[in-house]
Amino acid sequence: MNNFPQDSKRKLQARVEQLLQQNKALSARLTELEKANRELERAKAKAEESDRLKTAFLQNMSHEIRTPMNGIMGFTELLSNPDLSDDERQSYINIVTKSGDRMLSTFNDLVEVSMIETGNVTLHFSTINLNGELGDLYADFNHEARSKNLTLTFYSDLPDHKANIYTDREKLSAILFHLIKNAIKYTLNGTITFGYRKKDEWLEFYVEDHGVGIPAERQQAVFDKFTQADIEDKNALEGSGLGLTVAKAYVEMLGGTIWMKSVENKGSTFYFTIPFKTSGEAVDSGQNLRHPVPARKPKILIAEDEPYTKDYLTIILQNMCSEILYADNGLDAVNACRENQDIDLVLMDIKMPQMNGYEATREIRKFNKDVVIIAQTAYAMSGDRQKALEAGCNDYISKPINRDALVTMIEEKFY
Repeated sequence: MNNFPQDSKRKLQARVEQLLQQNKALSARLTELEKANRELERAKAKAEESDRLKTAFLQNMSHEIRTPMNGIMGFTELLSNPDLSDDERQSYINIVTKSGDRMLSTFNDLVEVSMIETGNVTLHFSTINLNGELGDLYADFNHEARSKNLTLTFYSDLPDHKANIYTDREKLSAILFHLIKNAIKYTLNGTITFGYRKKDEWLEFYVEDHGVGIPAERQQAVFDKFTQADIEDKNALEGSGLGLTVAKAYVEMLGGTIWMKSVENKGSTFYFTIPFKTSGEAVDSGQNLRHPVPARKPKILIAEDEPYTKDYLTIILQNMCSEILYADNGLDAVNACRENQDIDLVLMDIKMPQMNGYEATREIRKFNKDVVIIAQTAYAMSGDRQKALEAGCNDYISKPINRDALVTMIEEKFY
């Protein structure tokens, strides 16, 4: 080697170094390819898992729609039997009603999640009394809790005069609604407690139950709609499983966070925070439209283009009013109010031909500030009540219209 020409020796060394560099680059490239291949495998597995979870979700939704539909159609058919006893007939009617409520709840959850994911949910802030809102939720759920022999309690951290906060009433109410509903569903006995604490510039809400609890391996999945639907759960009850997904989305929209603590067979506590904001001006959209009403039975205009809904409303209202007028579209509703200044109440459908209910209400308010207008709509989206009030309506009721709710709403305004 010592006799090897110096020039050739340098060339050989350079070539060896070049080959070593190429080998190093090749190794680095192979490492990159292996990494890319692993990432590709992970992406493929994730996509396959996503497809599987979506399939599970769709299967769950199909079950949650078809099951109550079976109850509605099956027992409606059985009701046609003329030989049914009164007790049997009432039992079948109760099943049809409960099945309808279950299917409507699933539909509402699906629509709400769809609105959230497409970015079509807007916030409507106003000043509300937090203690009053919790009191309303207690009143709404107490009967359901007592029917299961559960004790429902709530606690307020602030005195009433300091409990005015500036937030979105509908979103806050929906969050607590879903959490309390779940607590009642999964608690067999004991107490359910909900409330809030003020912590510096935040309000921390909680809903505590002594129910079945959630296994540790499930706790990360409860807020995810796809994963939730795929979990085999011996304690799972009927429902879409979307309530917590909606709650989480609304909490984050309001600028807060949501989390939970749970011990299997002992219970769960869900927590969430929202900013503590106050406003010096109480806001109640529509409050300035609540006017003294006559002591006589009201004259009512039903603005509705669906014949079955029109017939249903007529049956409900015929003994509560002095006269019923009808309009098949928004333009006719405006003209009817202009020509009949003694109309006391308008049941205003929102989706109508020629002119929708929002536009019709705005037109009516230009010449009649006193007539009571109740919006009725099948949209039933978050924020619809606020839209109706901003258009000039006094109140709002969603379809399918509950007879007792509508009667109570009218009685509060006229009797």
